[in-house]
Amino acid sequence: MRFLDSAKIFIQSGHGGSGSVSFRREKFIPEGGPDGGDGGRGGSVIAVADDDLNTLIDYRYQQHFKAKRGQGGMGRQRSGKAAEDVTLRLPVGTQILDEDGETLLFDLKEAGQEVVLAKGGDGGRGNMHFKSAVNRAPRRAEPGWPGEERWVWLKLKLLADAGLVGLPNAGKSTFLAAVSRARPKIADYPFTTLEPKLGTVVVDETAFVIADIPGLIEGASEGVGLGDRFLGHVERCAALLHLVDSTAGNVAANYRTIRAELEAYGNGLAEKPEILCLNKVDALTEEEAAERRDALAGAAGGADVHLVSGVAGRGLEAVLRLVLAEVRRRRLAERGQAEEP
Repeated sequence: MRFLDSAKIFIQSGHGGSGSVSFRREKFIPEGGPDGGDGGRGGSVIAVADDDLNTLIDYRYQQHFKAKRGQGGMGRQRSGKAAEDVTLRLPVGTQILDEDGETLLFDLKEAGQEVVLAKGGDGGRGNMHFKSAVNRAPRRAEPGWPGEERWVWLKLKLLADAGLVGLPNAGKSTFLAAVSRARPKIADYPFTTLEPKLGTVVVDETAFVIADIPGLIEGASEGVGLGDRFLGHVERCAALLHLVDSTAGNVAANYRTIRAELEAYGNGLAEKPEILCLNKVDALTEEEAAERRDALAGAAGGADVHLVSGVAGRGLEAVLRLVLAEVRRRRLAERGQAEEP
């Protein structure tokens, strides 16, 4: 299934049904009173977060969603039938924004979460509601109330616990394949990953999700390359796993490139806990690995640099435990609990 993380759709709820003008007509009751029923409610447009979905591809081919009008009222005080609601099933993590693409209306963070995007119009009242001591035979009924209509943007931001970031060909897909059951496309050229991939990792009997996004390049925060489009998918992560290719030239410069893009993008990405890894160390001698680790640590202000290799499986378990610690810390904070000793 093709991945799509953005779509613009038109939604319209149904108008309410009109009230009825009717009078009681029975044998031996020549002047029966008003008995016009109320109109039915128009259908609403409702969004539901579905844990089984991970793309907005269905909303590329259908952009208009309109609920039906409520049924009109009838004589004998019979109310019209309410119209059925239109339900949009969206992946968990979908944000619903106004037509300007910036004003957040709803954020579907939990499976089963349900929000009303456009409320159906109420039905009009029949003439039986307008009977009074002065007017015993009202010929007045209300039309149904109008529904609502609007354009909205759907923006999917994946709900991953940790995000893999780095330059193209830094080995992120290989790393993800080594630590999870995900099977992303892997090849020795840039931009092998063209869409985000998710992998579930189990460490010490605890599961968490890692997202691999397309590699960033200089200018990604301004729309250069593929990174700008997908940086939003790591906004919700508890930590960033930053992979630097140990075999690709100046590791310090490569690190600074990614950090600059995270800071330029904003939205708190640069402030997230970062676990820094020098990847592909299986291709280096011990002396070369130590030299490049020191250079990378210097560029990162003395931060710990972990030597890893997705191909050889080196150093992966220790790094994953560090990620798990950040994930647990965030989960406890969300539940309002103190960190476990």
